[in-house]
Amino acid sequence: MAAQYYHNKEYDKAIVYYEKLFQRQPLSPFYTYYLSCMIELKDFKKAEKIVKRMIKTFPDSPSYQVDLGMVYRAGGDNGKAKGQFENCIKKLESNEEQIFGLAKAFIGIKEPDYAIETYLKGRKLMKGFYTFSFELAEVYGQKGDLVAMTNEYLDVLEVNEAYLQSVQNSLQLSFSKDADAKKNEVFRTELLKRIQKNPDKTIYSELLIWMLLQQKEYDAAFTQAKALDKRKKEEGTRIMALAQVFITNESYDMAIKAYQYVISKGASGFYYVNARIDLLGAMYKKVTFMNNYSQPELDELEKNYQATITELGKSANTVGLLKNLAHLQAFYQHRIEPAVNLLEEAIELPGLSPGTQAECKLELGDILLMSGDIWEASLKFSQVEKSFKHDPLGQEAKFRNARISYYTGDFKWAQAQLDVLKGATSKLIANDAMDLSLLITDNSTLDTNTVPLLMFAQADLLAFQNKDAEAIAKLDSIETMFKGHSLLDDILFKKYQIAFRKGKYQEAAGFLQDLVAKYWFDVLGDDATFLLAELTETKLNNADKAKELYESVLTKFPGSLYVVEARKRYRRLRGDLVN
Repeated sequence: MAAQYYHNKEYDKAIVYYEKLFQRQPLSPFYTYYLSCMIELKDFKKAEKIVKRMIKTFPDSPSYQVDLGMVYRAGGDNGKAKGQFENCIKKLESNEEQIFGLAKAFIGIKEPDYAIETYLKGRKLMKGFYTFSFELAEVYGQKGDLVAMTNEYLDVLEVNEAYLQSVQNSLQLSFSKDADAKKNEVFRTELLKRIQKNPDKTIYSELLIWMLLQQKEYDAAFTQAKALDKRKKEEGTRIMALAQVFITNESYDMAIKAYQYVISKGASGFYYVNARIDLLGAMYKKVTFMNNYSQPELDELEKNYQATITELGKSANTVGLLKNLAHLQAFYQHRIEPAVNLLEEAIELPGLSPGTQAECKLELGDILLMSGDIWEASLKFSQVEKSFKHDPLGQEAKFRNARISYYTGDFKWAQAQLDVLKGATSKLIANDAMDLSLLITDNSTLDTNTVPLLMFAQADLLAFQNKDAEAIAKLDSIETMFKGHSLLDDILFKKYQIAFRKGKYQEAAGFLQDLVAKYWFDVLGDDATFLLAELTETKLNNADKAKELYESVLTKFPGSLYVVEARKRYRRLRGDLVN
């Protein structure tokens, strides 16, 4: 009842109950609300009496001393309040717990200046044992004193460089790319001052690199990292790590620059071989994953692969290069024979681990499937499945074999295999098995005519073989021949996947919009809505529309697996601070 009256701001009623509660148990939270009621009702005499009683009972607790000053302040006696606050600070001792308690009490009554004064005096009293820099930085930040806040964080690093991660954690939200531009500018200015003043203190340069990465100023971060690499004679250690950050953020051009820098140090460099291999990985991702490649770019990439393999040789250490080159030749240059020969050679390399050999066989199976040699592909998958029965590799092989049965119209056998894979240890395989199983079930159980599903499976295979025009033609045929069929939403989704893979984002969005408009209630409704939101945000750069779509996921599909991620992205686009 007390809480209800207090919440409704009926303090005259709430105080009756809080007084009884306080008399039974004179501790927080009853004391806090009781005192608040007295202040709200302007009964300052009684409030002063109660606080002094608490001070007498708990003489070592600084919070009650601060409460007394708060009562004086509320009653309009600012001089007395100031004297009380200053006296609290004056009586401070070299006691960390007492210092924290007093500062916290000042923050609680919205007196940040006295909290700062408390921490500063505590710093002197502790004589370097603890500086309270993180606490001071937080209070300065609340006050809006960005320069003081920044310098507190930078001072910490001057005392102990091991605090770098803690400083970064504290600054993560304040100085991210989406944060206040003024904060970013203040931080950069103060940091550059430190670097100029202490050129040998490389910790500040490391923090600057981190800040530039948060703001996605990758070129500037790379320039700073190169300077540190040379100054500290790191032989490329920092640059290799930075290149991985670039790749994670899909900044492939910067990753390529970073690896080329390490390679330029010469073949005797510690990271030379790794940089050569990783450089090709970055080039491969840039050309194949960004969906905007040209034939000359593919040819140049193959040339780079061939040159690196010639230099480093064909061995267990370079088998990843061979596998990627074979994939490039088969799926992007449509040169099946050299790709098959290369993988067969890779499988026979001495010293190759069974797992790596199995991965090469899976890749070979995919290439054979692409070429139309379905049964030879199935044989390769079966070999891996047999050798790795209880391993994710074996489960992956089993899934690919089930997919072959689906492609060829053997839906019952495919369904039986997929039902087993729903319990796979790999969540990715289990999800893929579930999706394909659902596709077969939804479009064959009620309809004894499996011709539409067989045509769809053939279109699916054509898409896998990168025969996109033929796949689209086959999908269009289903729409023409079987109007109103349950596959129509799947057809739109398949067309979206083909368009997206080719980098035709506006066209891909159109297919998803059609799906959402006509079939939002069907099994692909939440997938289509979330993917349309993601596409709209990341590729079409329409944040407002994306926000609407993420909200639609939350309202229309509350049980969807996408809800958690959709909520996070919706809040970020709305401007909330999301950790």
